[in-house]
Amino acid sequence: MTLKKRILIVDDHPLFREGIKAIIQGDGPYDVVGEAGSASEGLALAKKLAPDLSLVDISLPDRSGFDLIRELKGTYEAMQILVLSMHAKVDYIVKAFQAGASGYLTKESAAEMLISGIKQALDGKYFMDGSVSHQVIKKLAELPGKKPVAIVEGYDSLTPREQEVMVMVAGGMSSQKIAEELIISPKTVENHRSNIMRKLNVNNVIELARHAAKLGLIDLELWKE
Repeated sequence: MTLKKRILIVDDHPLFREGIKAIIQGDGPYDVVGEAGSASEGLALAKKLAPDLSLVDISLPDRSGFDLIRELKGTYEAMQILVLSMHAKVDYIVKAFQAGASGYLTKESAAEMLISGIKQALDGKYFMDGSVSHQVIKKLAELPGKKPVAIVEGYDSLTPREQEVMVMVAGGMSSQKIAEELIISPKTVENHRSNIMRKLNVNNVIELARHAAKLGLIDLELWKE
């Protein structure tokens, strides 16, 4: 018999936790093994229960959810973390991924997209709420030319042209549009795109966006209100 994947919920709203638990428990492969209303409770339960995935809110009463994500990933590297938040601000989303989250989902989309997000995170893939992903990727395209401040394996092997195309691809631009911007053929763009994905060992634009954030192509200070 296949063991169910163990899930921990960390959110300070009991009624919301109950709703999320009902969605998860109704889908066979998953089991909610614990609920916490604060970061400290979440850490204690993670140590006790060893969940496969933790659902974490950003706004917690004792500590920031970003701090909790960093501590959980620093201690339990194999644990996947999916953020469930009422905030759709781009800087919150990027900070969550930089802290170590595997996915980000707004609470208003939870009913429709939660199970999909959990599945992708547990499969080792990155997941982002479709209602906010375009905002994040668009910011990457608006900040070209910054020098990387972190190391991403494979980035140094990209040619200057590939680095340029990387930002455009992460920005959601089509091959045709990139070709027009760079005055090259769409086939050449596709070749660059394939080389970038291979060298960085990524499979989709969301993974590419996370790498771009890690490389410092996103200036969070520009996004603060």
